[in-house]
Amino acid sequence: MTHDAHLLLNVAAAVAFLVVLVSGLRLHAFLALLLASLFLGLLSGMPAGPMLTALQKGVGDVLGFVALVLALGAMLGRLLTASGGADRIAHTLLDRFGPARVHWAILCAAFLVGIPLFFEIGFVLLVPLVFVVAARVGVAPMKMGLALLAGLSVLHGLLPPHPGPTIAVQAFGADMGKTMLYGLIVALPTAVLAGPLFGSLISRVVPGRLVSEVAGPALVDPARAPGFALTLTTILLPVLLMLFRSAADANCLADSPLRMSADWVGNPIVALLLALLLALYTLGARSGLDRARMLGLLDESLRPIAAIVLIIGAGGGFKQMLIATGVGEAIGHIAAQHSTSPLVLAWLVAGAVRIVTGSATVAVITGSGLIAPLLPLYPGVSRELLVLATGAGSLMLSHVNDAGFWLVKEYFKLSISETLKTWTLMETLISVLALPMILGLSILI
Repeated sequence: MTHDAHLLLNVAAAVAFLVVLVSGLRLHAFLALLLASLFLGLLSGMPAGPMLTALQKGVGDVLGFVALVLALGAMLGRLLTASGGADRIAHTLLDRFGPARVHWAILCAAFLVGIPLFFEIGFVLLVPLVFVVAARVGVAPMKMGLALLAGLSVLHGLLPPHPGPTIAVQAFGADMGKTMLYGLIVALPTAVLAGPLFGSLISRVVPGRLVSEVAGPALVDPARAPGFALTLTTILLPVLLMLFRSAADANCLADSPLRMSADWVGNPIVALLLALLLALYTLGARSGLDRARMLGLLDESLRPIAAIVLIIGAGGGFKQMLIATGVGEAIGHIAAQHSTSPLVLAWLVAGAVRIVTGSATVAVITGSGLIAPLLPLYPGVSRELLVLATGAGSLMLSHVNDAGFWLVKEYFKLSISETLKTWTLMETLISVLALPMILGLSILI
């Protein structure tokens, strides 16, 4: 048996072990992920020192960003619901779209927020609205949840300035503007099919559960609730600040005061922090909440996400163990040995790496790193479409080794089986539906 094949068998055994621990033995996901990570390290013959270092690095790398984002987003989301702002947005969306089409409004909101924001930030900003609107309309939370997730996910995988597409643009030497244009052409119909349409079908099987800890009740007199425009301005402030940063990066000199200021305020964590500070006035004090009540709400908002943060961190550790064992490189070597279209090859390599490592970014890095040296063999291929093909592949089959899987599972209170039927299938639909659209574009341009 070759070394690469042996690595793949180890991964299959570790994933099966994880599923048994969580689904069969009902062990807490945090402990199961840690045990599965160590089990994979032992199977791969890693010494104790490097094994534990890889585990710690994976947990730290994920939590260094995600924990801050989730905490700030949860605080902002609780103020949004406590002030009645979420109710205001919910009623406005209902008035504009009607109860039967409100999931299309959620998709529009996801596209608006998702272009400049990382997936996790857009998710924590908008998921309270999903639960509030679902409760008001009386529809399955997953019907609107998948509209939100599809809109955010397709942009995360296909459009700069998200990490994966940005990495691929640099690796392939693609044009950023063309990549964004082609990416939108592919992203819009893909999100419609994998979001509202698929969500309407699968929510009959997996309706999801209303999560009061995330949505939370309004605590102020409806007459003092913030208006729609003020509420929308508050929650979109991070989006505007990040757009400002992107515009400054494209048009200002690196050492100009405007560029440096934009880079600072447009940082995702700083942007969310500024939005939270604004919300303390617009959604808090202005709505009649006193200082003690607001501090209590902020403290209260962190309790439901404590377990989520730990589970996501442990998922990052499992992902890092997969990377440390060299599985990503093994997948790339196997795929690169087969002669096929470079667009399909990029999609296959990224998809295979995503499946075994759980990281879309690692999948893009591996896929673009392996395909970029082959570009002289394919002089006519569009480098922008190579970016999209790699990004589409990186969304393939998110499952138990992906931190996003656990984020969705815990927020929507789903079982592993339900998460596979909803989130995993939706991600796979996005990946599979995007490829023929990319191949079709390759004929036209």
